[in-house]
Amino acid sequence: MSTPSQNTALPKTVIDRRTFAKTAALAGAGLAMGSTLASVADPAPAIADASGGRRRRYAIVGCGGRHRMYLKAILNQYKDVAEIVAVCDVNKGRAESAAKSAKKAGVPIKAYYPESNPPKPDFDRLIPEFEQMIRETRPDIIIVTTTDCAHDRYIVKAMEMGCDTITEKPMTITAGKCQRILDAKKRTGKKVRVTFNYRYSPPRTQVKDILMSGAIGDILSVDFTWLLNTRHGADYFRRWHSNKINSGGLMIHKATHHFDLVNWWLSASPVEVTAVGKREFYTPAMIKRFGLKGPGERCMTCPEGDKCGFHIDLPGTPGIRTMYLDNEKYDGYMRDRCAFRPDIDIEDTMNVIVKYDTGATLSYSLNAFNAWEGYQIAFNGTKGRLEHSIVEQIYMNAADGDDKQGAIKAGGTVVRVIPLRDPATEHTPWKGTGSHGGGDIVMLNDVFLPNPPADKYQRNSDERGGAESILIGAAANMSFETGRPVKIADIVKGLKKPDYPPMPTNKDPVEMPRRLPARKPSLKKKA
Repeated sequence: MSTPSQNTALPKTVIDRRTFAKTAALAGAGLAMGSTLASVADPAPAIADASGGRRRRYAIVGCGGRHRMYLKAILNQYKDVAEIVAVCDVNKGRAESAAKSAKKAGVPIKAYYPESNPPKPDFDRLIPEFEQMIRETRPDIIIVTTTDCAHDRYIVKAMEMGCDTITEKPMTITAGKCQRILDAKKRTGKKVRVTFNYRYSPPRTQVKDILMSGAIGDILSVDFTWLLNTRHGADYFRRWHSNKINSGGLMIHKATHHFDLVNWWLSASPVEVTAVGKREFYTPAMIKRFGLKGPGERCMTCPEGDKCGFHIDLPGTPGIRTMYLDNEKYDGYMRDRCAFRPDIDIEDTMNVIVKYDTGATLSYSLNAFNAWEGYQIAFNGTKGRLEHSIVEQIYMNAADGDDKQGAIKAGGTVVRVIPLRDPATEHTPWKGTGSHGGGDIVMLNDVFLPNPPADKYQRNSDERGGAESILIGAAANMSFETGRPVKIADIVKGLKKPDYPPMPTNKDPVEMPRRLPARKPSLKKKA
């Protein structure tokens, strides 16, 4: 089965409105256009025509690393269908920095923030200035890019005040917070969109395409291993993510991506979760095994920094220095805490078994201290096996630029189909450009274009997909503590199945595998 490349680029020339509108629609359907969309001459009239001339009003809450993608998109390639009206953050410096970026692009906006903060960072709170921002600027849609634990507070309040919402993954971090969002959605009738950019990444869309085609039949089991290297992996143990009350641990913050991919790849809903997890690498004992006296409090003041392979130079790294160190005075948040300190309570080694409503089972592992970055997955079906792997580029959050986030290493993608009793077929990977394997730009087209075309892969996700992805992680966290299976239906009520594309089922006929050739009798004489 041959597959097309998705690295379709627009020429850097003037094109008419009709041509641009068609091309933009294709982009929303799945063609990774890379940075060329912004370079097309005067696309604004075509997009404005499609939207009826009215731009949707957006406000962003949470001005950390991830907000930049949305802010840049609204200020640049989607400026004729979208306008940014305000930004909000718990940190005055980061909020003002975001407002300055908008002003530099010719869009003066107001930044909302508290004038004072608690003595220690309090990530799980809703600041009053958020409600003030909505009342004064009247946005249509709130984009939520705060710390994970506060997502539910801002999503629920935004809906109660009449706004639709777009939230970064994870939608939230516990079953209780998830229930609050589901109840508010039902009560208000407003929309919640969860931006799973990995669904839009061309090679991952390709995997969905092959599975939908029935090439390996209906899927009975999945083996999935995700590896974080010691540059990216260690970074979760330095930041706010290192405490489960803020992030839900890597089972929520990181694995949400992976659980959503499997749910979507299978078009299936999780039913039961069993898991074990431990922290055995990022510990005080391990730093001593490395020959240091530590752990210290933070890299910047560590007397053993010159001996530590996990040390980061916060003052000497422009990206994170500007966003975090320069703004530390406002809320006391330290970006370079020791990854081996004793107060960390998230796991670095996790194994999970998930049962699905289709009968499929998932065996998943996540390791945060590995030698390379990426994943290996295999789908075992009634007609054969699909093997897929990706090696990602080494990066550190907010230090290496937005374009490095989840970027795929050149030549690092494998897509292989192995039919029962027939030779394997290597598929040329679909390609994209930019962050998250080319997924971000395709997702942004789907989010911001006024009338994105029908998508046979159904890559957009609402609160149902957001819930199913985090509930696997929430159930895994519960199973870590109890050692027992956790049923999804026992921890949240009223969750309906997301809209997924049709897939082969166990009701479909299956072609009999060809007979193996008969073994020829041995001609060797017995001794």
